[in-house]
Amino acid sequence: GINVVTPNKKAYSGDVQLWKDILEASSSQGGGRYLNEATVGAGLPVISTLKELLGTGDKIIKIEGVFSGTMSYIFNEFSTGREGGPAFSAVVGVAREKGYTEPHPADDLNGFDVARKLTILSRIISSFPTSSPSTLPPLQSFKSVKTASLIPPELEGIPTGDEFLARLPAHDAQFAKLREEASKEGKVLRFVGVVDVKGGEVRAGLEKYPTTHPFATSLGGSDNIIMFHTERYSPRPLIIQGAGAGAAVTAMGVLGDVLKLV
Repeated sequence: GINVVTPNKKAYSGDVQLWKDILEASSSQGGGRYLNEATVGAGLPVISTLKELLGTGDKIIKIEGVFSGTMSYIFNEFSTGREGGPAFSAVVGVAREKGYTEPHPADDLNGFDVARKLTILSRIISSFPTSSPSTLPPLQSFKSVKTASLIPPELEGIPTGDEFLARLPAHDAQFAKLREEASKEGKVLRFVGVVDVKGGEVRAGLEKYPTTHPFATSLGGSDNIIMFHTERYSPRPLIIQGAGAGAAVTAMGVLGDVLKLV
């Protein structure tokens, strides 16, 4: 019977039984509402837009986007579509200095933050009777998302961020090779998340996009950008973009949810 507003992703992307318990508690007589706009995109209207699309009868074909402000910054700086550029480890180091990464950069490079956000969106889609969730795999938790970590296998389990950054330069060549291959194709590298309802797949990982694509041309700093491909918004998707991290915009997302309860 208590309304809950939170930017915390854990309850909505962890064990599926907890998610089902939340739905049941909210739908029961006298149950409280749960509002979690800030769990995906901070203050960006991502969850509210998804719920309005589904609530008005639209069908989601695919959602794809750059959901991590940290990954956005790293690859905006690292991969521009031009030949050459800074070393991957150097970009990660600057991102850490600017406060874009967690104290341990591996906590961003493992892709789990994106996987949690995709789990939240996927579960929202499956909770609407008008959607077509049958093609989506059942996500027992965010660990069910097909996530391609950017942590080199040799650096898995390193206990401190300082040691991780000290050893990351040894792997710069492999990231530079990926950038070179993309630039030769006229493309950039971006760490994206995809909820492919039609294809029945939820995945997060590094993908290549043409230099003319919005993921290449529209992003700056630590911006997020999310595309909704739906029956209504097709072939041109509905696009939401803007700052997806930071205290001010996260507070905006939380306060916006509180105001919905007034």
